[in-house]
Amino acid sequence: VALLVPVYNEVPWYVLGNAHSMLEELQERGGAHQYAMFILSDTRDDAIAEQERASVEALRAMLPDGAQLYYRRRPDNQGRKVGNITDWVRRWGAGWDAMLVLDADSLMTGRAIAHLADALSRDPGAGLIQSYPQLIGAQSVFGRMQQFANGVYGLALAEGLARWAGHEGNYWGHNAIIRTRAFAACAGLPPLRSAFGGEKLIMSHDFVEAGLLRRAGWSVKFLPRIRGSYEETPQTLVDHVLRDRRWCQGNLQHLNLLNAKGFRALSRFHLLHGAIGYLMAPVWFALLVIWALIGTGEDTSVLTYFSEANPTMPSWPDMSEPRHVLVILLIYAMLLAPKLLAVAALPMTGARFSEYGGGGRFSLSLMAEILLAILYAPILMVQQMIAVFRTALGLQKGWSPQARDGGSYSWRTLATCHALETVSGLILWAGIIAGVVSLWLLPIAISLVLAIPLSALSGVPLQRYAKALLATREVYAEPRITRLARARRQTLRLALETAAARRTAAE
Repeated sequence: VALLVPVYNEVPWYVLGNAHSMLEELQERGGAHQYAMFILSDTRDDAIAEQERASVEALRAMLPDGAQLYYRRRPDNQGRKVGNITDWVRRWGAGWDAMLVLDADSLMTGRAIAHLADALSRDPGAGLIQSYPQLIGAQSVFGRMQQFANGVYGLALAEGLARWAGHEGNYWGHNAIIRTRAFAACAGLPPLRSAFGGEKLIMSHDFVEAGLLRRAGWSVKFLPRIRGSYEETPQTLVDHVLRDRRWCQGNLQHLNLLNAKGFRALSRFHLLHGAIGYLMAPVWFALLVIWALIGTGEDTSVLTYFSEANPTMPSWPDMSEPRHVLVILLIYAMLLAPKLLAVAALPMTGARFSEYGGGGRFSLSLMAEILLAILYAPILMVQQMIAVFRTALGLQKGWSPQARDGGSYSWRTLATCHALETVSGLILWAGIIAGVVSLWLLPIAISLVLAIPLSALSGVPLQRYAKALLATREVYAEPRITRLARARRQTLRLALETAAARRTAAE
């Protein structure tokens, strides 16, 4: 089994520290499978590339006997991550039965890796087996909100998805094991003839690769109960938005592939579902605008409707008080019902409320997450609408390195990023105060007009104020692999800093 870690201008000691901890756990565990780690660099910055090479050399000196670590930097990054993996498959893939694809921030226990390898070896028809990566390491308000949602609501979602999809599952691009010969034979990606947003390279490759494997007859499975598969999440709203714009571009490209020959029905559904998730944002915003224009009744509406029976007499939509209440309840029910159902189903996934700090702390975290989700939902709606239009107009220019620890943004940057939300919120507020816009739009108006301070709040470190708030099982009982990874990252960082200081002194 080859463990593949594609990197692109990442912090070397951070990535290699994670690699060290995974290799160490695999060595300690032993077992029937043989493992090797491949650091596949697409880094364009020569200074970072030099740090990568130094980190690899330092790590090799620290690894136990028998641990295999390889490093390769491509002279160019043609094809981005897809090209990086393709290059490895063509050059070295024939020597490996399986490849476990990781992200730069991925972390997996030796037990989780071994379980994936066991599952693939037991099922000769399996082409890909996806684990359920859980979020770890979040320190900020927004990061903790995402982590709590992933660790609570995501468990029921994962169970349902696994049972519903069966062998027609999906691929999320990392923390999954793939049969190398299956991938090499049928998962190569052609350029798009007419790509959404002007890109001819398939950006969100994972959904498409899963569909290609299914088209060739290989099963794509999802095993959500394998514990010990982790990744990180953006720490601020702005970082989330920047990542979401890239995902939007990639998912909207999939609309060009819906008519591709040979795809199974569920593979087409996965592609369509990913695109619709973003296309719904402009629809929601349009409905919000229409609702505001309808006003509170016939006298305040700026829209005119005429019936065919009497074209000279307008037929006004019924937006009486009960209708306003019904619409707003429907909107928030769509937000809250899945969360409450997931909480009710949590004990059936094998989790216990005591692992989240007990019933009282769990309830407090649940209410905090729901409140934050209500506040951030309108902002995310507007940002996803912007992402759709950026893609449609060709303004989104593909992938860029992610700020793993969260960026630090000035008030001016936040104001620029959230200008549309703020203006929309002010217009709604003006309409509400004037009595021409329904009072039931007040929660949405509050969120939009406060977009800038809410964005600033998203990056506030939560550990400083309330360590237990929005805490998951991994916060209360930190896994050994995360403690080990933190120690190995620190050791590698000190080794690099010491070596750099010695070189400076010698010069």
